[in-house]
Amino acid sequence: MCGIGTESSTFSAHRTTVDDFTLWTDISRYPFLEADPSSASGWWPGGQVEFVPLLVARALPGGPVTGEAYTALESRLLAALTAEGPFDGVYLDLHGAMHVEGRDDAEAGLAAAIRAVIGPDRPIAASMDLHGQVSRRFAELVDLPTAYRTAPHVDLEETRERACRLLVHTLTRHTDPPAGGPGLLAEEAELVRAWVRVPLLLPGERTSTRLDPAAAIYARLPEVSRRPGVLDASIWIGYAWADAPRTGINVLVSGTSPDAVSEAAAELAQALWRARDDYAFAMPALPPRAAIETALAAPARPYFVSDSGDNPTAGGSGDAAWFLADLLATPSLAAGDKSAIWASCADPAAVAACVAAGPGGAVELRVGGVYSGDAPVPLRGVVHSVRPGDPVGGDLAVVRSGGVHAVLTTRRKPYHFIEDLTELGLDPWRHDLTAVKIGYLEPDLHRAAAGSVLALTPGGVSQDLAALPYRRLTRPIHPLDSDMPAPDLTPVLLRSAARRI
Repeated sequence: MCGIGTESSTFSAHRTTVDDFTLWTDISRYPFLEADPSSASGWWPGGQVEFVPLLVARALPGGPVTGEAYTALESRLLAALTAEGPFDGVYLDLHGAMHVEGRDDAEAGLAAAIRAVIGPDRPIAASMDLHGQVSRRFAELVDLPTAYRTAPHVDLEETRERACRLLVHTLTRHTDPPAGGPGLLAEEAELVRAWVRVPLLLPGERTSTRLDPAAAIYARLPEVSRRPGVLDASIWIGYAWADAPRTGINVLVSGTSPDAVSEAAAELAQALWRARDDYAFAMPALPPRAAIETALAAPARPYFVSDSGDNPTAGGSGDAAWFLADLLATPSLAAGDKSAIWASCADPAAVAACVAAGPGGAVELRVGGVYSGDAPVPLRGVVHSVRPGDPVGGDLAVVRSGGVHAVLTTRRKPYHFIEDLTELGLDPWRHDLTAVKIGYLEPDLHRAAAGSVLALTPGGVSQDLAALPYRRLTRPIHPLDSDMPAPDLTPVLLRSAARRI
């Protein structure tokens, strides 16, 4: 069990280093493995299968991973794989949209390096984010990849478990395949995969599985995975903020019947392409000032505004303060007649000044541009609260200026939970507007929201894809090339070199 994963915007000024990664060398990331294999909930044969955790490294999405950081992590992983093997198979825990400085298609490179250690005849399974990328090279190297089927992602553990079950089923035939279908056709069946790239460039905010067409298309995957000769069907909707040749939507169906996997992959690819002009934002999307006006005019609370262009969980730098400037320039907020929360901006120097001043202390700050070098935004106000030692964001501070409460962090930190705000003394129900650097609302905020709007703000994960300086995409791709001819969506059939069942 091993992997290196993050989501990297090539348009983000931030750089991801070793210090940004959290490391696991035990099975605590996989609660489904804590069951006794001999119990009813244990689906692997006790005494026949041993899961060996080597190294899993995951980082908050951000800018590209430095070459030095990736080399250090990969070297440690491969050394453990070599020292503790040989292994009958490998489970890869990945994101799928990692970009490493000086390397292309880092996940395929990692899979190739693992193949060089374990050999061509050992099966590799992988669990991935549906916003990952699956190049043809990756599809050739990994026998059993599978991806989340929900966005927002509420099936993380289910997907990791499905990948492990696929691997165990392939090695032992002890358990039914994860989909509960007929699975393998014969004792000596060959693993095959059908892969197809769909030339669509779509941000996650337009492909939430909360609404169609993504909801309807993803809902088909369980049925497809139960078909005779099919083990798993997955769709990688892709990651739009990576300027790379592999960027786009990918479909991959694995199983034992060449005809069954090819037919299923073609069917899903055609469905995705037919709906190419139907993907819409999961909430109203407006320019920043219009989003603020809409929120302030709405009667219900809490009302959330997504400051989408610098969303740190999509790869944004987390240091853009453009939307803060818009809030401060709104007369009713500047005067304190209306109130707003804004979370957040990574600015260690500004936080240090707030800590020194203490709650109630006056501060004059210049906020933002830490990574990008963009002009910072003046922020003059009073320290509302300070929270030292947050496990993700480091020291945190809130500054009140007029009716605006701005959250500042030492390190980049997402705000996906109401509790993250209430711990700072901020109650979204008592403010007219709560702005969070996010795209579609994560489940906790979505449940609480009486209303929401997406602000089309600038940043490294801007929703205005046509304005981004792409140079390396495989073209044509819709909608950047809206007049492109219908693509050839014939799947590529890949036969596994892994040991037969």
